Amino acid sequence: MVAVALGADHAGWELKEALKAWLIDQGHQVLDFGTHAPDSVDYPDYAAQVAEAVAAGKVDHGVLVCGTGIGMAIAANKMPGVRAAVCGDTFTARVSREHNDVNVLCLGARLTGRDLAREILQIWLDSTFAGDRHARRVGKITALEQRLHANGCR
Repeated sequence: MVAVALGADHAGWELKEALKAWLIDQGHQVLDFGTHAPDSVDYPDYAAQVAEAVAAGKVDHGVLVCGTGIGMAIAANKMPGVRAAVCGDTFTARVSREHNDVNVLCLGARLTGRDLAREILQIWLDSTFAGDRHARRVGKITALEQRLHANGCR
């Protein structure tokens, strides 16, 4: 079992709550950064908290939910060490882990039903980084990130 950080805005709150219950039922440790109500909030605040927990190694993975997943992914990818991807199907969920070593899954609550979201999350958690030629490519992403960060571009 793994430790998973969760975060959502108001559009993703209900799906986050369902995924949290499912993760706990599966025996995973869950760190829920909110939101904890359907009131309007700003998604970058929650993306930052989850991304920081992942980058600091406090959790193994992060899951972010907003209306489309796009805003959460953009915000989370600002954090050095985070590779966030929007996955709306099981194929991209698996490949995001195998090829890109994605450590933050972003879901769109307005696009993805509860059952499909659970299936995507299960496959994403079960998939592992393939390494090999993909490690070289992810290494280049990390080097780019470090160079930009060192030059104050982040």
